[in-house]
Amino acid sequence: MSFCVLIPARLASTRLPRKVMLDVGGLPMIEQVRRRALESGASRVVVAADHPEIVECIQSYDGEAVLTSTAHVCGTERLAEAARLLELPAEAIIVNLQGDEPGMNPALLQATAQLLLEDAGLQMATAAVPIGHWDELADPHVVKLIRNDLGHAQYFSRAPIPWYREHFPLRTGETLPDSGSWWRHLGLYAYRAGFLQDYARWPASALEQIESLEQMRALERGVQIAVYCAAEAPASGVDTVADLERVRTLFS
Repeated sequence: MSFCVLIPARLASTRLPRKVMLDVGGLPMIEQVRRRALESGASRVVVAADHPEIVECIQSYDGEAVLTSTAHVCGTERLAEAARLLELPAEAIIVNLQGDEPGMNPALLQATAQLLLEDAGLQMATAAVPIGHWDELADPHVVKLIRNDLGHAQYFSRAPIPWYREHFPLRTGETLPDSGSWWRHLGLYAYRAGFLQDYARWPASALEQIESLEQMRALERGVQIAVYCAAEAPASGVDTVADLERVRTLFS
């Protein structure tokens, strides 16, 4: 199979300043992420950075990086520019791995890309894992998704969806009545390079802004988003100091 991994990386992160440059297991976080991508079997791995410091960091480890604009409002727009700079052909399959996920399972990248390799008509794919407890379903930081009968995403939300009218809300820590009905969205995407250029030209959609979820821009345009359902979640990304310490413990 042939796919490339592009890793969007911003230096000026809000909740945890300069997080992609922080040490994780003796390496800058962004370099750990790049190494997970290399383990996926990708034919090429490139960091799409918004600052020369990140580019220089990756190059110091003999990695490939490109400098992109600081004006992008989301990682998908940043990757669209990177794909242009790299002159990737329209049919190329690109996996978007966030720059703050050093604990990502490399096999998930390959499995998500495989959905596009198996269906030439698909332009976008993502991944999800089951949700088993109410606390996770109710957490607005956990993005939920609903799939249709074709296995494609029907809606994404920070709210608990679908809402089980006869049973919700549950008590803290309570197990969901049917864990097969609720899915947590993982911030992992695969696209065709040509589709990325379309996405970047579209204005931000209403639901994208309401939910603060960039994938809604594609969904509202009628794009079919295939969903790979994994059995278990990888280590979650790093947004806070507590997340950072948890990931550092994982690597130690």
